[in-house]
Amino acid sequence: FRFNTSFLPCLGYGNLSPSTAAGRIFCILFALFGIPLNLVLLNEIGQLMLLGVQHCAHRLEEVFHWQKKASLLIKTCALVTGLLLFLLLPPLLFSDKEGWSYEEGFYYSFITLSTIGFGDYVIGMNPDRTYPGWYKNVISLWILFGMAWLALVIKFCINFLE
Repeated sequence: FRFNTSFLPCLGYGNLSPSTAAGRIFCILFALFGIPLNLVLLNEIGQLMLLGVQHCAHRLEEVFHWQKKASLLIKTCALVTGLLLFLLLPPLLFSDKEGWSYEEGFYYSFITLSTIGFGDYVIGMNPDRTYPGWYKNVISLWILFGMAWLALVIKFCINFLE
């Protein structure tokens, strides 16, 4: 699961890689099908998030008879919630579990979710630390949903600029 969430979104931290020719061939074939499927998955997750935001805006319009205010309010709430869940709060967890500063955790969050993935910071790799069993799986889910959220934010920015 962890390998898939760093391999298929093209993060490529560099800490996990195949060591045999058969493993490398498998990765090539896996990527040919897995990367497009992962993009479809991220798009679907993003669309579900957008649908939820639009549904909330529609309900507010019905209840309070607001037109454009409801849409703007809900989009702002979704942006702030996403910022908290995907960029501002995770560095606190990384500070606790990895011993990183808040700045380092924020940097890791953005570099990971934007699919840059330099590999200078990788979670769960410090041999001097003990990690809970749930940690890497929760971070993998965070990456999946965070990438979908960031893709939505980027899409909104592109639409605004166009």
